[in-house]
Amino acid sequence: MVFQPFDPAPPPRQRRFKAIPVRTLLPNLITLLALCAGLTAIRLAIEAKLEWALAAIVFAALLDGIDGRVARMLKGTSRFGAELDSLADFVNFGVAPALILYFWGLHELKSAGWIVAMVFAICAGLRLARFNVMIDDPNKPAWADNFFTGIPAPAGAITVLLPIYLYFLGTPAGLVTVWFTFFYTLLVALLMVSRLPVFSGKRVGKRVPPEMVLPVFVVVVALFALLISYPWVVLTIGTVAYLACLPLGWLAYRRYERQAAGTEAALVAQRPVDASFVPAPPDQGAETDRASPPRLN
Repeated sequence: MVFQPFDPAPPPRQRRFKAIPVRTLLPNLITLLALCAGLTAIRLAIEAKLEWALAAIVFAALLDGIDGRVARMLKGTSRFGAELDSLADFVNFGVAPALILYFWGLHELKSAGWIVAMVFAICAGLRLARFNVMIDDPNKPAWADNFFTGIPAPAGAITVLLPIYLYFLGTPAGLVTVWFTFFYTLLVALLMVSRLPVFSGKRVGKRVPPEMVLPVFVVVVALFALLISYPWVVLTIGTVAYLACLPLGWLAYRRYERQAAGTEAALVAQRPVDASFVPAPPDQGAETDRASPPRLN
């Protein structure tokens, strides 16, 4: 045929990408909301509204604590969500706290204050990059999921703001306080990139006994009420308690290591020996020939 027949109904156009389920979008929306809170905290710090800036950081930390759990509950985890969460954490818990500290008091140290603020932000980025690399380690034991390597970025952001909490509680602001903030910020930055085992708490709260449901509700409501009514007292006590519990995480990690080493040694000791292998006896004739003197005819 010279001309092809005319087809008035062309084939339906196929989609290039599959439709994305809503359960995958919800955790990412929570992450974006946390990112908005972190960016707003930077703006509030520039406008010298430190109380609201700290509230935005705490709100971002709360959202960061639930987006992963929501994704796992809805079975909506994705590689895109993991990368988005890391980028949002760098802004919320690396860049924003560093700028808040700089605008609050570190600017009085001029270049030294800006350098330590940059060191904290860079350490937060390195901490997140190392976490993304280590999460796919096939040789990682199961019990190691109970621990982070170094202080996590959200906890580091809440912890590094301790000097501002003390300032709102009445601590006098001066050069001594600024230098204390300088060295304290450097210490928290180094703890984030250190190899210190820190208890993660990922497996806490997955199952609640029926008799503990109502007490858990009461405790959570009481904590939120105290945080809203006495924010600086609660944040100060929580930060000091968290720093005091860091050695306990290291001790627990060493105990797990000793138990794992003992279990491995016991398995090696109980491994049966292959009795089918019997070493060949030495050639006794050859030894006799070499040991006996030559015979004279």
